[in-house]
Amino acid sequence: MLIPRTIEETVRNISSTFPVLLLTGPRQVGKTTLLESILEPGRKKVSLDNMTARSLAKEDPELFLQRYAPPVMIDEIQYAPELLPYIKILVDERKQCGDFWLTGSQMFRMMKDVSETLAGRVGIIPMQGLSNSEIQGNHFHAFSVNPSELMDRMAVASPMGLMDIFDRIYRGSMPRLYEIDSINTDIYFESYIDTYLSRDIRDLRQVGDLTAFLKFIKIIAARTATNVNYEAIAGEAGISAPTAKQWLSILVSSGLVILIEPYSNNVLKRVVKAPRMYFMDTGLCAHLMGWSSGTVLEGSAMSGAFFETWVVGEIYKSYLNTGKRPPMYFYRDSNKKEIDIILYQDGILNPIEVKKNSAPKDAVRNFSVLKPLEKASNEENVFLNTGQLKAEVGTGAVICMAKDILPVDRKNWYIPAWLI
Repeated sequence: MLIPRTIEETVRNISSTFPVLLLTGPRQVGKTTLLESILEPGRKKVSLDNMTARSLAKEDPELFLQRYAPPVMIDEIQYAPELLPYIKILVDERKQCGDFWLTGSQMFRMMKDVSETLAGRVGIIPMQGLSNSEIQGNHFHAFSVNPSELMDRMAVASPMGLMDIFDRIYRGSMPRLYEIDSINTDIYFESYIDTYLSRDIRDLRQVGDLTAFLKFIKIIAARTATNVNYEAIAGEAGISAPTAKQWLSILVSSGLVILIEPYSNNVLKRVVKAPRMYFMDTGLCAHLMGWSSGTVLEGSAMSGAFFETWVVGEIYKSYLNTGKRPPMYFYRDSNKKEIDIILYQDGILNPIEVKKNSAPKDAVRNFSVLKPLEKASNEENVFLNTGQLKAEVGTGAVICMAKDILPVDRKNWYIPAWLI
């Protein structure tokens, strides 16, 4: 069963704007399936997974592009970077938007070549697995804490209980797992990890020991929804801190992990500067940690971290799917006061707390750390790390297991997690 993707409109817009479209993301998130579903008559298709096609592309790129002349879809472009200079020549000659559709999953190998060779000619779209709304058959705009927009969602979204959400968290977001219900998730994720290590990681000079790298991935999975501490990670993994930083950058470039930067400016003091890391596919994360079911996971000490990881991932995907850079930050200071998510758009900060409870008390108490910004918002020389001079604190939210959108107070709202 093909699940329609919200990002399809973004793909069409980029294709009509740039000569080259590059759809990137982790393996098996549906990049090829999406492009094949909108493939127009006359567009050729070739995969560089095919060794014959790959050999031709690497050994004689010019002949390859005669055989597969634009408009064309080239799958797994990272296997033949030799094509890129010749694609540039054709693009400059033809000046046709949408001539080349490219996909690639090894972003750490590919992005530098693409950005250098096809600068100004390529629209790059990062893609992730299915969002909860897509699985439910909905296609929402990027997440907003605007109550009126959320009320509109209430009319079409399907309510979910706590165990429904944890079953979703445990299963993850890979499309294949929703196309065939009978797939064994353990076998699927073991195969996924083997493929990732053998095809994406094996030849990287930065990774000399695949066994040590797999141990490292499991350590990162266990630390999802925590601030990055390279020294602690390195000590646990038995590697150096620089190696830990390098290996984490590989996971980020692969799209398996995201880093959310801390929000700071010269008004708020003693802000922790380390980013926070999240595993994007909660199913893969749960498998790496050895959880056996959503029920067991929900009852574990990690349930809060997985719930937060899922919420952050859903919001993050909602922006990617609409072609936007996620405007997401978090807050933590030396007094250990935290705000899980801060959305910063149009000069307005929207603080968001994530709680697994149905009506968590005092969930918005840490929002008060942003009050100095309200006082300083009309003053000069207030410089934020986001590049803006002023900021206003807007509507806040507590994303939790509430059954309805309800006010916490005059400025903050409880939002059901299944609405994101």
